[in-house]
Amino acid sequence: MSSDPIISLRDVGKCYHLYDKPSDRLKQMVANRIPSQPPKKYYHEHWALRGIKLDIARGETIGIIGQNGSGKSTLLQLICGTLTPTEGALHVQGRIAPLLQLGAGFNPEFTGRENVALNAAILGLSDKEIDSRFNDMVAFADIGDMLEQPVKLYSSGMYARLAFAVAINVDPEILIVDEALAVGDEGFQRKCFGRIEAIRRNGATVLFVSHSRTTIVELCDRALLLDTGRQLMEGKPKPVMAAYQKLLFAPEADKAAIRNAIENGLSTTGQPSLSLPTVPNAPTEVEDDISAYDPALATECGDEWPSRGARISNAGIFTIDGRKVNVLGPGITYNFEYIVKFRNDAFGVWFGMLTKTVTGLEIAGIASHPMGCAINEVRAGSQYSVRFRFTAALTPGTYTLNAGCFGIVDGAEVHLHRLIDAVAFRVVSAGDGRRISGYFDIWSRGAACVVELAEEVDVALS
Repeated sequence: MSSDPIISLRDVGKCYHLYDKPSDRLKQMVANRIPSQPPKKYYHEHWALRGIKLDIARGETIGIIGQNGSGKSTLLQLICGTLTPTEGALHVQGRIAPLLQLGAGFNPEFTGRENVALNAAILGLSDKEIDSRFNDMVAFADIGDMLEQPVKLYSSGMYARLAFAVAINVDPEILIVDEALAVGDEGFQRKCFGRIEAIRRNGATVLFVSHSRTTIVELCDRALLLDTGRQLMEGKPKPVMAAYQKLLFAPEADKAAIRNAIENGLSTTGQPSLSLPTVPNAPTEVEDDISAYDPALATECGDEWPSRGARISNAGIFTIDGRKVNVLGPGITYNFEYIVKFRNDAFGVWFGMLTKTVTGLEIAGIASHPMGCAINEVRAGSQYSVRFRFTAALTPGTYTLNAGCFGIVDGAEVHLHRLIDAVAFRVVSAGDGRRISGYFDIWSRGAACVVELAEEVDVALS
């Protein structure tokens, strides 16, 4: 990855003029053309973005997150060149493939074949390049004989598939995706992700908007959090996503304070850093006792969401006989325990446990109560002890556990409290030489493999 920025933004802002009525727009057009009249404004300024500072290196993958109306799409359109900034400096180098409004350049009267050529030309391909890549585009879209029909006859899924297929096959230096990964059926989505991953491996810079935590954490090198047009936070995906979720699920009365804390790099208690704790890579073998407690893994909770009348404490992992541990053996059963105190009455209450990698990828989560079977009412002053029993069916490595308490507030199910990365733990190797990959240790759950010689055959070796 080159350190030279392929995209550079310096105090970039985009302002729109909003008029109360159409006649004000006409007044504004002529008002300031009369030299003898003082300047007048018949509009209100709306800054969709302001003060954006960002350098993006070649080969980076950047996730852009934020609530609706935060300025995500505006930022992408500025980078693509379909909008011009009102203030600041913006520099972009290289061919861009924008997956914004898929099919925006299609002519509904043209056939799919004609629109492929038209859209590819708009994206900057020469006639020779279009001819050489046409079959790849058509094969990727996989819409069969409909290619020869006017696109006005297409379903929305077919329309998006064709547009995606064109944009994804221009060999971009910069790929920009605005929530376009939901096109088509599940098989086509997998193909889209595979193609994007191939583009990343070839050294392209990728920017995309997504509300998916897993997608941001798994694919991105960095993440950018926008809120009401402002740049609240930029950095590693995991702490940025944690900050976004804290803001998203906070009570309305707490959002201003949380927004200010995020922008200033503070926790809600005013302590430095919203970054989640660094978990050291300690040895993966324990000689004396496969279930042990490693003080190097002991850490304060990385972050927490604002309380809505409940508070979680005393989170820890314990063996069945009650010893506190954080070094776990594969296939061994443990308890994840925590205490929840309620200072307010609560309704529809249940509890949760979520396992994540140290990069923030969610592996598995479980709930204390089935859907529709939550605790109907919990009185203020009550205290609950929560215990989840689980088997360490994970491959060797370091992981974290989240603890959550949920309830009904104003008719909606919300987090009454949540501890992010409440406990860090490490799963050690079984020491038997078996080969496993991924995150789930299928062998510890009783998997088996039988290999038998079926028959002997003569093989001619050349």
